[in-house]
Amino acid sequence: MWTVPNIITFFRVLLIPVFVGVYFLDWRWAREAGAFVFWLAAITDWFDGYLARKLEQTTPFGAFLDPVADKLIVATALIMITHSYGSLWITVPAIALMVREIYISALREWMAKRGYSDSVKVSFIGKAKTMAQMLALIGLLSGLETFMGFPLYWVTLGHCLLYIAAVLSIWSMLEYTANAWTHLKGQPMEKF
Repeated sequence: MWTVPNIITFFRVLLIPVFVGVYFLDWRWAREAGAFVFWLAAITDWFDGYLARKLEQTTPFGAFLDPVADKLIVATALIMITHSYGSLWITVPAIALMVREIYISALREWMAKRGYSDSVKVSFIGKAKTMAQMLALIGLLSGLETFMGFPLYWVTLGHCLLYIAAVLSIWSMLEYTANAWTHLKGQPMEKF
């Protein structure tokens, strides 16, 4: 159970309170440091999957914990940016992203219980959504528009990527639903 990839995944879960605590410190660079902790967590997501495949250490526990860790840290970051910016323009796409995550998790669980999990496995659109979402969150969490006098526009880029992630999120949600539709509309269930 405690393989190297699973330890890294568990470390990502432990980073959540660190991320929140650092982000809200009363310190000039707190937001940037919080964004760095989030970035570190995002990197461990890629790294643990790579190691699990490379070392052939995939486990049922890891298959369960990895997506849970991802959703926990992303949901935390989405809540934090809606709090920090207090803007409808951030809140609406953040809600779309969270709704999609809950919906897809429920859909995947339902499909897996019926033996159809291959119908809703991760697609290219889902991976593109995740990449745009992670980069958007890093930019928005950092709050950086300039660094040492040089323009960075990370917040502006973060806003744009958040909307791209929201569009890809809805697109992938529709794609997964279409793939699962024949199973969803199947035979009516018996009444109790």
